[in-house]
Amino acid sequence: SADETRVVDSRLSDDGDSVRRRRECEVCGERFTTFERAELRLPQVIKSDGRREPFNEKKLNNGLSRALEKRPVDTDAVEKIIGRIRHKLMASGEGEVPSRQIGEWVMEELKELDPVAYVRFASVYRSFDDLNAFRDEVQRLQNEPSAELRRKQLSLIPEPEPPVKPATGHARKSPGKKS
Repeated sequence: SADETRVVDSRLSDDGDSVRRRRECEVCGERFTTFERAELRLPQVIKSDGRREPFNEKKLNNGLSRALEKRPVDTDAVEKIIGRIRHKLMASGEGEVPSRQIGEWVMEELKELDPVAYVRFASVYRSFDDLNAFRDEVQRLQNEPSAELRRKQLSLIPEPEPPVKPATGHARKSPGKKS
């Protein structure tokens, strides 16, 4: 039983998402390895019609791939986007997230990565009714500074300073003074 083993060694696995433990049976002395991985539950996705379904990374990948089809974008960039969106889902701490929120996150990512892919995705996601709505979105995108330009520009509004931690009340005594 698990109560009759002891952990001899623990370390993070090579892939970094599990813990490798070397264990020893206290009854027979045999050693064996276990891998432990935290079960992370992604929130349910609330679809526009009110249905709820589990987050499907494959659907996200397919949507990104369609938008980026025949664009000069590395597949690593797609994987990074998916990773950042998964992180946002986990960090939200919510049990349910509207599909609209995920779509907005995807558009933010695509706007930074590839404007053509952004317009492709937005045209399907926002269901442009006519050519004018499509043209308005392209115009809005052209009027915004590029991601590269935004990175190069200095902000006129300074970033807020991180809060200063209050003192804990533990004062260190000077070595030469008696209290």
